[in-house]
This record gives sequence, C-alpha cells and structure tokens, in this order.
Amino acid sequence: MLKVVFAGTPEFAKAALNAIEGAGHQIVLVMTQPDRPAGRGMSLQPSPVKQFALDKNIPVLQPNSLKIDGKCPAEAKAALHQLESIDFDVMVVAAYGLILPKEVFDIAERQGRGGCINIHASLLPRWRGAAPIHRAIEAGDLVSGISIMQMDLGLDTGPVIAMKELVIQEQETTASLHDRLALLGSEMIVGALAQLQKSHTLTGVPQGFEGVTYANKILKDEARIDWKESAEKLDYKIRAFNPFPGANFEKDGQVIKVWGTKRTQLLAGTGTPGEILSIENNGINVVTGFGILLLTELQKPGGKRVPAVQLAKSLAWSPGQSLFN
Repeated sequence: MLKVVFAGTPEFAKAALNAIEGAGHQIVLVMTQPDRPAGRGMSLQPSPVKQFALDKNIPVLQPNSLKIDGKCPAEAKAALHQLESIDFDVMVVAAYGLILPKEVFDIAERQGRGGCINIHASLLPRWRGAAPIHRAIEAGDLVSGISIMQMDLGLDTGPVIAMKELVIQEQETTASLHDRLALLGSEMIVGALAQLQKSHTLTGVPQGFEGVTYANKILKDEARIDWKESAEKLDYKIRAFNPFPGANFEKDGQVIKVWGTKRTQLLAGTGTPGEILSIENNGINVVTGFGILLLTELQKPGGKRVPAVQLAKSLAWSPGQSLFN
C-alpha cells in the first residue's frame, strides 16, 4: 500500500481521508488548517480532518502558512522541513485552504513519488477556485462533478487524471451537493491511488483554454436578497447559500434567513418586487423582478428553521406587505 501525506481541512476532505485510510493506505502525515474559534463559546475547535487524524493517532501538522517569503517564514520553514523528513509516496490535497508553494511540489515530486494530487469539486476548467459547489448552483448549472488533478503552481490548472459528472437536482442545495460530491471524490481518489500503486504513474490530460470560470470565495454580504432580481436567479442563490452563509432579507429590523424556496408557475402581475402576493399553507408567494418565488422555510434571529407560513403567522405578515425593510 502507499504511504500518503494528506492535506485538507473540512468535512469534504475528511470523507476522502477516511476512504483512503479505509482502502488500506498508510497515512503518514496530515496537514490541516490551524484550529479556529467556533460555537457559542468561540473556543478553538479542530478541523474535521484533524479530529479524524487524532482519533487514528496520525501525526498532524498545522502551519499558518507554507510560504517562506510570507507572514510566517519560520513556521513555514519548519513545516517544510518536517514534510521533507517524511517518507511518503504521494500527497493528496482536498480543500486544504493554504496555497502550496513550489517547495512543496519539489518535495512531493522527487524521484519515485506521485506528486500532489488534488480532489476538486467541479468539472475543470469550469469553476476553478475556492467555492466551486456554491458557484455551480448559483449559476444554475445542470451538472457538477469531481476532477482528480495533478497539481501545479497555477490555480486548479493542472492536468486532469480523472473526471466524473453528477447531475444537479432540481432542489439541490450546496449542502446536499457537497455530500454527494464528497462521496464521489472519495471513491475516485481511492481509484486513482490504486492506479498509482499498480503502474507507479498517473497520466493527466491538460486542461483546455475554453470554458474557464472562477469560483470566488463566498462573502457574507453576497447573501442579502435583492427582490428586484428574477425568481429563477433568487432560487439559485438561496439554494447556493444553504448552509453558508444563508440568503437573507431584512424586515421590521429583523434579518430573516431563507432556507427553502420553489419557483412557481405564477408570473409577476400586480405588485412590486418584495411584495407578499399571498400566504398559503405551502409557503409565501413573493413578487420578484420577474416571476413569483415561493418561500417555504424561514428562520428569524435566535429561532429555528420553520415552515414559512408558520413564521408569517407569528410575525403577523399579510398579503400586500413588503419584505423590503
């Protein structure tokens, strides 16, 4: 079996790490982001990948940076020295969150090693970058998928070793697509490592220059709903920002998060964008810039996610009211 250095941080990466370990490969080192404040007490919490490593007694490395010309040069040098001292066959990277400098590639590509293999949640070259799952849903893509890529110094520009497609379902959210892609990525990286073990090499196909798009990091201020946009675009956005950061609007001084929507067959008639057209048992029909959007699940500050009609009744909303503050 192969000796693997694994670099990753969130649940998406943990799924792959679990699959690699379960396939019998030896994880000789885990690299993950430093512990971050989380929860109501904002105490430092280990990443899902670190917690897995601790449970399996795998050594963990958590540098703030790997760039020797960056903000933490001494820390980066120490991390590179530790990586260099490890005996390994290949480095697998999945949603790590740190830029890998040339020094890391030099170590991972030494004679007999497989280099750095990345599990990327898009059909490259579409959606290179930090948030491919969010951006695919936000853009209304019909398909997503996993690319297993041989990394180079560019941003998700390396040759693609393997690629598989997943159809994005009609009511798909980032949360649900994330879980399906994590499972697919786990299966595909195990297959790639089996091929590497068998043939001692992996062949990648260079990416084309057409169809390149970039999935920029999600910012919280993007989550505010503008009712002047179309129902279709708002539906995509609300599903894309579920579970983070949660699409929202402000009414009567309260920020209301929207977790569930459906596009209806109704077209915008009378009314202005943001106006409640009707309140039904299955949700709240809201006028948009084009078309009607049915809100099905909402959450007020400090509350739980509830059916939209329930929240509307508790806050005494009625048809004709505006969801603009």
